[in-house]
Amino acid sequence: MAGIDLAWGERRPDGICLLRGEAGRVTDALVGLTFGDAELLEWLRQHLPRDQAVLLCLDAPVVCPNKTGSRPVDRLTHRMFHREQAGAHPTNRTRCARPLRIVAALKREGFSIATDWPSTRRAMVEVYPHPATVRWFGLPRTIKYKRGPLTERRREFARLQRLLRAWLQLHAPEIAAQETIGGLLRAGWTKDDEDRTDALLSALIGWQWATRGVAAVEVLGDTRRGFIVLPTEIQPGRSHNSSSPRTHAL
Repeated sequence: MAGIDLAWGERRPDGICLLRGEAGRVTDALVGLTFGDAELLEWLRQHLPRDQAVLLCLDAPVVCPNKTGSRPVDRLTHRMFHREQAGAHPTNRTRCARPLRIVAALKREGFSIATDWPSTRRAMVEVYPHPATVRWFGLPRTIKYKRGPLTERRREFARLQRLLRAWLQLHAPEIAAQETIGGLLRAGWTKDDEDRTDALLSALIGWQWATRGVAAVEVLGDTRRGFIVLPTEIQPGRSHNSSSPRTHAL
């Protein structure tokens, strides 16, 4: 599975994370950055060839039919997570031109917008790390590493790293043992490492889906008006055997 912290504009790189393995266990992890559409797509071609099944988790809109305003799923996140301050930003086609351009390119590369992975072998879904961390770590509100004074962002980023290291040790020790992941989760804050970490968080939502089953994730919204895939809370070693993900209708 792969996670992409997709830049909405042209000035910042995309954070990328690939978790590879076999028999349900991660044996290799890559994290990095790409800059611009062409470099991102070439990276995906190199690491995710067309004959390979993959769940691609994008921290960016993959479905956004509305020209202005916000999507129903964006408003739903505020109803569900307003106390934790984890609602999604309003999304429309004016604001997210690059994500939708990338999604169109990914379709040409053989990916489909779908919530029935692995039935759809090369599926792409939208994820959102903020409510994911709220659920995983049992937080009363989101970790404030995105905004504010630099000293506060550094402190909050270090807090995120500590929580994520502990969570991985408990739920996915084989991922925690990867040198690339360990290095990332001990690095001091930079915007680049923030983007890489958001890509890792996105990939971990896919990891939870792949290793715990479709009932270990929840789909907010729908593929017509916009949707976001979130993890449910999990217990170590527990499998979910349902044949379809939980859905939360708009």
